[in-house]
Amino acid sequence: MNFNNYTIKSQEAIQQAQQLAQGFGHQQIENEHIFKGILEVDENVTPFLLKKLNVNIELFKKVLDSTLQSFAKVSGGDIMLSREASKALSEASIIAKK
Repeated sequence: MNFNNYTIKSQEAIQQAQQLAQGFGHQQIENEHIFKGILEVDENVTPFLLKKLNVNIELFKKVLDSTLQSFAKVSGGDIMLSREASKALSEASIIAKK
């Protein structure tokens, strides 16, 4: 997967997701890390879209944080994308090309 094909904001969100995974002591970057990374990097568009979908943003953030804290912690080793996160990013790339 070539992250150079991603927008600057997308690269920042994935970088933030990696930092979140490291901070939590997780070995894999999951979709939840990526979503939280997007929320932290983009403070305008994503909340706007979630509001349009009638999502309670504060509750969503609490559930997201709770889910992240529930993941197993691992010390040492390299951080990698989980199968689900890799699949999501691959599908996003395919959609972006269309």
